[in-house]
Amino acid sequence: MKQICLVFFLILISSNNFGQNKGSNVENLQNFDKKKLHFGYFVGLNQYNFKIDYKENPNYTTQVEEEFGLNIGLIGDLRINEYLNLRFEPGLHTNKGALKFNERSNFTQNSDTIRLIKSTYIHLPLLLKFSSKRIGNYKPYIIGGISSSFNLSSNENSPEDNKNNVFRLKNNTMYYELGFGIDFYLQYFKFSPSIRGLFSLKNEIVPDEDPNSPWTGHIERFSTRGIFINLTFH
Repeated sequence: MKQICLVFFLILISSNNFGQNKGSNVENLQNFDKKKLHFGYFVGLNQYNFKIDYKENPNYTTQVEEEFGLNIGLIGDLRINEYLNLRFEPGLHTNKGALKFNERSNFTQNSDTIRLIKSTYIHLPLLLKFSSKRIGNYKPYIIGGISSSFNLSSNENSPEDNKNNVFRLKNNTMYYELGFGIDFYLQYFKFSPSIRGLFSLKNEIVPDEDPNSPWTGHIERFSTRGIFINLTFH
């Protein structure tokens, strides 16, 4: 999480310097936000994690190994008033990570301690964007709402489970999202870097057939958390 926040901070510094180099006394795209409807696209990075709740205090640990993934998608933005917009941001998110199941006495080989999680999400957020008053060529905003995703790599319907090295998650879940960003009005387009947190509202784990499974038997709830950096172009 610290790494992705550092990336966002560097993007903000670069954007600010670029805007200043173009001349801060000139107000760009003066009528852009008066459009009722406009479209754009985004590219970005993601880092998914998981919140694990246990049925009882475990005598062993489950460690989540995170990696960076890629976001790409489209944006539809509906102007409600000067400070409020409704946004739909369908996108494709890819990521991979791993779970390390440590200190289980009933594991017979090292491969039992690692389960890879590869995810390809079709992500469908519906968000409200609350903007401040425009200051020159800058406008800070906060954004939040609900979203749903379909994990094309979930293995939910697989007849195999962790005994066959298959960790299963549900293929559909719901989230709430919160974030903030800054609109930069450049000479020919609006550039908007943002950072956003994502929090699952559902238990996503598909338990193994064995209720005492060393991989899933001790888990009460398994929920996705994530952080996104998106670079938006309008």
